[in-house]
This record gives sequence, C-alpha cells and structure tokens, in this order.
Amino acid sequence: MNNLAFQAKNMLRNIKFLFPLKNQKLISTFAGISKNLNKNIMESIKMTSADYIAREEKYGAHNYHPLPVVLERGEGVHVWDVEGKQYYDFLSAYSAVNQGHCHPKIVEAMKEQASILTLTSRAFYNNTLGEFEEYVTKLFGYDKVLPMNTGAEAVETALKLARKWAYKVKNIRSSDAKIVVCKNNFHGRTITIISMSTDPDAYREYGPFTPGFVTIPYNDIEALERELAYADVAAFLVEPIQGEAGVFVPDDGYLKKVAQLCKSHHVLFIGDEVQTGIARTGKMLACDHEAVRPDILILGKAISGGTMPISCVLADDEIMLTIKAGEHGSTFGGNPLASKVAIAALDVIKEEKLADNAEAMGIIFREEVAKIQTDMITLVRGKGLLNAVIIKPKDGKEAWDVCVAMAENGMLAKPTHGDIIRFAPPLIINEQQIRECVSIFEKSLKQCEG
Repeated sequence: MNNLAFQAKNMLRNIKFLFPLKNQKLISTFAGISKNLNKNIMESIKMTSADYIAREEKYGAHNYHPLPVVLERGEGVHVWDVEGKQYYDFLSAYSAVNQGHCHPKIVEAMKEQASILTLTSRAFYNNTLGEFEEYVTKLFGYDKVLPMNTGAEAVETALKLARKWAYKVKNIRSSDAKIVVCKNNFHGRTITIISMSTDPDAYREYGPFTPGFVTIPYNDIEALERELAYADVAAFLVEPIQGEAGVFVPDDGYLKKVAQLCKSHHVLFIGDEVQTGIARTGKMLACDHEAVRPDILILGKAISGGTMPISCVLADDEIMLTIKAGEHGSTFGGNPLASKVAIAALDVIKEEKLADNAEAMGIIFREEVAKIQTDMITLVRGKGLLNAVIIKPKDGKEAWDVCVAMAENGMLAKPTHGDIIRFAPPLIINEQQIRECVSIFEKSLKQCEG
C-alpha cells in the first residue's frame, strides 16, 4: 500500500518534469488523484491498538505497565479507545479528572486564554495570576499561595517552606531540621521525595538519598507524639487518606489529633491533598471531614480538571514569606493559562456540587459492592469516590486479571500493590451509572472465578 502512494507521488513528479509550466490542468488533475489515493491508503491501514502499543514499547521508556487499552477520546465519565469502544473511567487519571473528561467550561477557559497569552514566566507580572491567587486563597482560607505545576513540585515546595520556617522562625540549627513522614506514603517521584518512601519500587537503586526525614507508622498517634517531642522537628507531612498505598483511611479523629499535637509542639502540619483534595472524598478537602486546617496545604491534579499540570501550595504569611525573591521558583508556575484554567476547574466543583455528589455516590458504591457474593472480595474501604477493593486471588486469577476482565466489559480501573483495585470515577457520575458499574465489576469477578 505504501508503495502505491510512493508511485503516485513519483507520477506527479514526472508529469511536472515533462510538462513544465504547461498544461496545469493536467498536473492539477494528477495531484488530486495522488491526494485521494494517499487518503484512501491511510484509511485502509489505520493503526490498531496493538500498533499503538508496539510503538510506545519501541520508542518510550518502560516505566509504566498500562492495561492494554489505547484511548483517543474522553467525555464526562466515559473514554473511547481507537477502535471506538466505550468505557467507564474508574481511575480518573489518579483523581485528576474529578470534573469529568474535557469539561466544556474548563476547555472553553483554556481555549480562550490560549488565544490571548499562555506564558510570561515570573520575570514579569501578568493580569491573570493575581486573580487566581485571590480566588484560591479566599476559597481555602490562607494568606498566600505559591503556584507550581506538578504534584511533586508542590510537595518539594512545601518541604522547602517547612525547612525555611524551621531555621528562620523556630530557630532550629541550620541543616538539622527533621520532617516526620509516614510509612507507605506516596508524595511523588523526585529524589528527595523517594528518600522518604518505604516502597522498594520507588527507591531501589536511586541512592544516595536526601537526609532529614523520620518515618513512623501511618495512623499511629503515639508514634507521632514521640517524634514531635524532639526539638529539631520542623513538620509532619501526611496524606489525609493514603491513596497510592491502597486507599488507607485513618481512624476517626486521627487528623484532629495530628493537628492538636503539631500545634502544641510548634511543628508544622503539612497536608498533602494532591489526590484527596478538590472534592474527591466527599468534602472539598479530605481534612474537612475532621474540620482541621493544615499549616501548609498541597493541591494538584484536579485543580486543572485534568487539562494541564497545575499545582499549588497554600500557607499563611509567617510560613510563606520565609522564602524570598530568587530562592525558589518555576518558569511555568502561575502562568496565565494555568490561572484561568484553575479558576474554571474550581468553579465547576462548586457550581455542580461535586463534593456532595461524591459523598452520596461513594456510599452507594461501597454498599452495593459489599453485597456482591464472591470469595474474591476481602475488604471494601474508602471515602466519597476514592475507594478500594481488596482482591483475594482465586484459581490463579488476581486483581490484574479482574481489571483486564472489567476492561473487556467496558470499565477501566487499575490495581495497586498487587491485590488492591482502586475505584475513583469522575465526580459527575450518577446513581444509575454507579449501579451499572458495580454490575460490570460483579460480572468481571464471576468471569475470573470461572
């Protein structure tokens, strides 16, 4: 087929050579034939999912192990593959697409600003950043915001703020500040962040590591209290719910006790809400379930509605103003395009009451999954629309096999840590769709059970 296209192009080239500047009508006719032939050839050799997967495997790094599905379009709670098959999306790009795929209000804000001004760097002021800064600080109740791009960048920013505060405000001796973190945490992929990881896949063969971190068990108030007694502790960094670890929900009252202990020991409470924030768990922030306010709040993912990388760190002046001009920054952080997109994305969350919907739909999901009669489910847990199901292997079938079966049946989810399937659809999902997806999950389990 490609050879035919090549021959057609050669024919046109020969015609132009034989009839220079003459018989332009003939040349135009052959040009049209060549163009149509190329179009028909390309349509006849349209790439399949296997072709796209093979190309990624050949030219891309092998740092992910995706399900064998190739997506090309998304709208609302659905995505479509290159063959046109429709799926429910129950991963939401790790909770970045809370507002649904390609939400029209967010896309329109992006298109409008993209045609005006996209990037200035922070070497100059622009007319949209202040609007976003006022909007987000008033929405979450902080003095200042520092905008970044990815979640990992925002976590790094929070760590820098905590250390600056430790030396300038708490008067810890330079380079002695410690930050307490939790076992099984996931805060990103940078060298410093994996230095506090307890997951071998995250840190193996990446050393030497950044010092200054102390690890304690998650959901263990006594362990936290012991560490906070040391004078060189600057901060406690914690996920309100450990998402990547398998949606571990701490005991009721844990976050409130964390906030109280941090305050009494003059230690900063850093809340990493990159995955749990922006209405995912049934409140605007997961911390809101216990009415606690982190000293430093980290946001990302759904703050853009999944359209582009946007993140930010919020804190009050005592903390934020410890970093001076030239001491931290980002070329793209706070760009005009991101500012307008983030405002639109947060507007959608509020206007469509997505926190309330996440709370209601999450209850239905957990109740209905708990009714499924199967030996393969050992536990269902979660808050709002951040949920996990623990899968017990049966007859050689594991969580991965269940996810493959679900994909075949029109629903996408992904296992984590081998035996856990995370279920996190866009927050716009309705009750009928939730019930249909539970049925798909049940059908897939039964297929795996034989």
